[in-house]
Amino acid sequence: MRHFFRSCFFAVFFFAAACAPRERTLVVLSTNDMHAKIQRFPLLAAAVQACRDTTDLVLLVDAGDRWTGNAFVDKVPAPGKPIIELMNRLHYDVATFGNHEFDHGQAYLGRMLDSMEFEVVSANIFSDTLTFPQPAPYAVFRRGGVRIGVIGAVTNYEGPGHPAGNRSSFVGLAFPDPQAEAVKYAAILRPKVDVLILLSHMGDDRDMELLGKTQLFDLVIGGHTHVVLDTLINGTLLTQTGKNLKNLGVSTVRLRGHKVQSVDFRVVSLDDYAPDAVFAAQVEGYYADAELNRSIGSFAARADKAGLANWMAEAIADEADADIGVYHVGGVRLDAIPAGDVSRARIYDLEPFGTRIATMKMTPGQIRRMIVTKYNEPTREGHRLDLILTTPYTILVDESDRAFDVRFPELREGRVYKLASSDYIFKNYQGLEYDGGTILDDEVADVLIDELEDDSPLCPDNRLRQQILVVTD
Repeated sequence: MRHFFRSCFFAVFFFAAACAPRERTLVVLSTNDMHAKIQRFPLLAAAVQACRDTTDLVLLVDAGDRWTGNAFVDKVPAPGKPIIELMNRLHYDVATFGNHEFDHGQAYLGRMLDSMEFEVVSANIFSDTLTFPQPAPYAVFRRGGVRIGVIGAVTNYEGPGHPAGNRSSFVGLAFPDPQAEAVKYAAILRPKVDVLILLSHMGDDRDMELLGKTQLFDLVIGGHTHVVLDTLINGTLLTQTGKNLKNLGVSTVRLRGHKVQSVDFRVVSLDDYAPDAVFAAQVEGYYADAELNRSIGSFAARADKAGLANWMAEAIADEADADIGVYHVGGVRLDAIPAGDVSRARIYDLEPFGTRIATMKMTPGQIRRMIVTKYNEPTREGHRLDLILTTPYTILVDESDRAFDVRFPELREGRVYKLASSDYIFKNYQGLEYDGGTILDDEVADVLIDELEDDSPLCPDNRLRQQILVVTD
């Protein structure tokens, strides 16, 4: 009898074990804010393939801003096409939109979507134009019986009401609250999928804000703010990999049956991989442009971010015969240029947007209002000091970090000054009051190229002329 019961026990045990929910592991590989750094793709390809060789369930995703930042991508006959071709070859599964996807205009982006062999999703883009097709809010994938829902969302905070960029790029499009739309579609998808992912190009501050209000997502893969992030918010993992394809994000989702047990994340440096030879050959072909590679001048010393911004502000002021030059830090797309020869491509990397010079007449009071308004915006695009002027100034802020005044030691109150700025400032900045505003035909990049050709070697001024002063009672 004892033998009988023991046999029954083991039979039940093995039956239960055989019928227990199977454990599976899904690996989500993620990139964000690549900014056209195709020279990193051979390393990325090697890292992705290494994961695919060892893991059955893999999803490859991107959280936006795939181009703008490399002349060999931005200045080709079909801007952006090289990175699309590389992503297609690497077999990306899904991506969302970043603000820089619209840099070449929505009509062009609409045409380019046809060449993308991966899904592109956004829950908060609504199109009322024939030039840009209505994107799907989400996509659903199956990997080994695991159902994975991916929702996209893009920032509308800096416009305001649309992503950062020129208003003309968004005519006919609406960008409702990305948080509300993400939650709306998450509620629809949650009962239908095992794993729910948000691809967000809102920025980490907005992602954290969202996750403080919902637990519908298993994983949020972020972008836009260029930080490395691995944090748990209200039970949901929030990640971001920085920028410029320095890293690959690896999110490991463990499931038992159809229920998520845990989600872990690690940042993998792509420098740890040997480049994939096939991708390296393809990238080398993109870089074989003699005109872009040609040296047009030189720097006598290294120019840092402040030095580049100062140079750009000074160059446009000289070109427009203005009293003051002003440039926005977000339009300075390189952190530094080393001493030595400078190619045409390097200047296009510094200013990739085709930005034109705008002029306007302003008093110190009007300049002050522009600076204070920009400083106090809820979203500063990651820049505390946003506006670089050829004349020094000090922003006075209170203990809550709210600006209330600006001091100009070299300007005379009441006098009217001629300013030269980027057309981005002219078209998009709030609190801008001026007389006689106009946009010139001159593109900033062409002005910089002309200066290098005529005045090399240039000696950069790396002094920051602007400062912030906290005033306490």
